[in-house]
Amino acid sequence: MRYSSKLFLSLIILISTFSKIYSQKFTIADVKSYAFPNEMVTSLQGDKIALAINEEGSRNVYVGEAPSFKLRKLTNFDADNGQEITSISISSDGKWVVFTLGGEHGGNWDVSKASNPSSSQIPSKVRVCQMLFAGGPLRVISEGDFPKISSDGEVIAFIKDDQPWVCHLDTVKGDDFLEIPRQLVSTRGKVSDLQWSPVKNQLAFTVNRGTYSFVGHTNLGKELDSEIINWVAPGFYKDSSPRWSPDGSQIAFIRTAASGGAVDSLSQRKPNLWSIQISNLKDKLSTTLWSSPNTQAGTLPPTDGHANLMFPNKQLLTFTSYHDGWPHIYSISTKGGQATLLTPGNFMVEHLSLSADAKSILFDGNFGNDPLDYHRRHIGKVSVDKANMSFVTSGAGNEWSAKSLAGSDTYAYLGSTAQKGPQVYLKNGNQAGSSLTANLYPTKFPEKALVTPTSVEFKSLDGLTIYGQVFDNGDGKTNKPAVVFVHGGPSRQMLLGWHYSDYYSNAYALNQYLAQEGFVVLSVNYRLGIGYGFSFQHPANFLVAPEYWDVKAAGEWLAKQPNVNPKKIGLWGGSYGGYLTAMGLGKDSKLFAAGVDIHGVHDWLGYSQMQLFGDENKKAPDAEWAANLISKASPISYTSSWTSPVLFIHGDDDRNVNFQQTIDLMKRLEKKKVKMESMVIVDDNHHWAKHQNSITVLEATAEFLKNQLMK
Repeated sequence: MRYSSKLFLSLIILISTFSKIYSQKFTIADVKSYAFPNEMVTSLQGDKIALAINEEGSRNVYVGEAPSFKLRKLTNFDADNGQEITSISISSDGKWVVFTLGGEHGGNWDVSKASNPSSSQIPSKVRVCQMLFAGGPLRVISEGDFPKISSDGEVIAFIKDDQPWVCHLDTVKGDDFLEIPRQLVSTRGKVSDLQWSPVKNQLAFTVNRGTYSFVGHTNLGKELDSEIINWVAPGFYKDSSPRWSPDGSQIAFIRTAASGGAVDSLSQRKPNLWSIQISNLKDKLSTTLWSSPNTQAGTLPPTDGHANLMFPNKQLLTFTSYHDGWPHIYSISTKGGQATLLTPGNFMVEHLSLSADAKSILFDGNFGNDPLDYHRRHIGKVSVDKANMSFVTSGAGNEWSAKSLAGSDTYAYLGSTAQKGPQVYLKNGNQAGSSLTANLYPTKFPEKALVTPTSVEFKSLDGLTIYGQVFDNGDGKTNKPAVVFVHGGPSRQMLLGWHYSDYYSNAYALNQYLAQEGFVVLSVNYRLGIGYGFSFQHPANFLVAPEYWDVKAAGEWLAKQPNVNPKKIGLWGGSYGGYLTAMGLGKDSKLFAAGVDIHGVHDWLGYSQMQLFGDENKKAPDAEWAANLISKASPISYTSSWTSPVLFIHGDDDRNVNFQQTIDLMKRLEKKKVKMESMVIVDDNHHWAKHQNSITVLEATAEFLKNQLMK
């Protein structure tokens, strides 16, 4: 057979192109070079946006305005020093941008405490800052956190030393003078969730006093003083999440049970039942508007925003509930009655926002026309008063955190694909979204070299269907090493593409790198995770750690694959994933040949000390039995059967998992002469605030797995 010269040349070019794509090697620094956006907000009129973007550790506020919303850098921070930018807002007149600089807002404790991952001689403090939207000098208002701008754009409130403080944003118009903040009120407990009235200078908040909490509000005088706190239906409960009606005449809030009473069973899951209360401020009458059913699924949603209580108009409230087995949006009249389900279907909703005209809600969830959308995020829209849900986005990517902009059907949102990291998109009507941050991606980012993960499902040890994603470079080789990636949380869902969390974008980047290096990677969505319904997230037999059955099943599934060497299967994961990694290495070293445990929990007994080992008045009725189950669900119980090598990594300013958890397990394994390596990231936290530290952690993880499973 004879070929034409043109066809031959075309074949040569095609082969050369594929050769370049498949031979392109990238480093972890390359695949981590994407610009990560978050904290996106809009102005009241929807004509301006602001957000934070992390460019290889350099975090800055970017802003854009109608009609193009082209982004420009507002701040000019160029150091990789781990200082977060959170609580961004734009004043109602569009003049000011306010934000918090510093802290560790992903932590379980000390979130407003300064973080110093660079080990600087003079650590940065957590500060409330303001800048003109048009640009200008950075103004540090005060040490503090969680700033909120008043509805008229004149006053800012924030939390400092657990109390509310206030000051004017612009004391002398056109001057650079900044008013000294003053403490608004002084009250026992910790104040949080500041909420301004839409119509006048009234501020509502929650006061946590340990086993109970109250909702209060206060009036601000011309001098920003306050004489008294008005308590809203105080009772023997935990009240939180105050929300004003649009006319400022009512406050709705969430009520759950206060702590106390006889110590109940530790081995039986108990729902955290809740209700929506509404109070008329004029006559001080409060009523229960809605109560969750007395079922397990009636618990307060643990998903993003929890109840997501919103007051779109004077006649209506909207909220999120899990009581039909899925986190869905509901609406209810302020006069009471039946709640209306707005988003029916077997999917979850996250990241809710009210449209600029307050007539609809934007949200994202794992829904769509493609069965694989079960493992993605797309944006939906629904009216606040009727179930007319429609899709705003669709396709093979992920989209989340949509905001309504000025104009008909105009949105800003964040999105990604399997190859494209998170970006900011602008969408008009039915047109495809266009990226506002494409210019921020460095040329070294290896988009064309990244694989598309494949969705898989398999049965766990008890028959439950488990889902996951496989990363494989498709080189056709056999006898390949493999790794099970175990996410943390545990209330997370790994997706078919780059994740909306920076922590799991890190994980996705490493899984892509491991696939390039020749590993088959299985990212497992084990039970306790979100996205697959209430019973999946809340198993009844939780004390026996059934989620580990899913991890073991993932390893056994890999061992059966024709291209995998069953003797070269490893594990890696962080936080709860570090815990499950340790469980795998301790219980099943014959299956898992090596693993990397990043800031995992290793001893659950310490979390229930009082109820297990306290005095008889505080001791659970099934304490001994529960203690036995909790012990068996802790990696420290399996040091005798642990033979596989392990790498431990932990930051010593971890505010989610105590650093001592890793010290304790390492000392136990030393006595058993288990092969160990370790790495301490001094002064960094659970989420690797410093970009270079995240690269160091991922590089060490990859190198250890290669050394243990590829040689």
